[in-house]
Amino acid sequence: MSCQKVSEFLDAYVDKELDVISSLEFERHLAECVACRAKYDQYRQIQDSTKSRLRYFRAPEEFEQRLRAHLRPPERYQSSNIRREWFPKWRPWAMAAGVVAVLLFTALLLQIARRPSPSDMLAQQVVSSHIRSLLANHLSDVVSSDQHTVKPWFSGKLDFAPAVKDLSSQGFPLAGGRLDYLDNRPVAALVYKRRQHTINLFLWPSPILDSGPRTLTIRGYNVVHWTHSHMAYWAVSDVNAPELNQFAHDLQD
Repeated sequence: MSCQKVSEFLDAYVDKELDVISSLEFERHLAECVACRAKYDQYRQIQDSTKSRLRYFRAPEEFEQRLRAHLRPPERYQSSNIRREWFPKWRPWAMAAGVVAVLLFTALLLQIARRPSPSDMLAQQVVSSHIRSLLANHLSDVVSSDQHTVKPWFSGKLDFAPAVKDLSSQGFPLAGGRLDYLDNRPVAALVYKRRQHTINLFLWPSPILDSGPRTLTIRGYNVVHWTHSHMAYWAVSDVNAPELNQFAHDLQD
């Protein structure tokens, strides 16, 4: 993970929104990079200070004494003198409190602006699942290039029937399928090949009817996402972007 990625994911890591693999990569980078570690420590100090010190303001004892004196019967004090003494001393405190409030509000807006959108967070999960399938040697639960073997395997394991297409003639042969877990639900993962490269195609029902393909790159992997007939499709691989877009186009055709 690069220093730029650490800066982008700092809020998500502190709020415990990163997946397991991303969190491990984040912590590994912090252990090796002094500058990012210092930035993370500074961020935590600001967060801890905000939580512990800015919840309330303790008034000085002098204010309590003057307030009690102000509430006494008029014959026991001169109210005009108290007002003249009290307001000038509290004016700097009020200005300082206003500055602090503005700074906190600005910091909150910056955090919200830098926080990844739900779609970007889901894209991170998709890439993590792709990497996990390659590292854990659990690429397929059913190994077959026959779509009539792979599609029935999912029957009874999911609450939907995934569309399984054979794209061997287009240069993307089917290699198998497995169950995965994304977006807080079980999903189908179809495995395709492109020469020596592996393409994971994740699909599950979506409330969106149709949307055009969206291409992005995350941690060196290319991702294409689209929806069709209330089904979400996420294709991820280390093949180049034009070939992955061609794969998505062939699937939609």
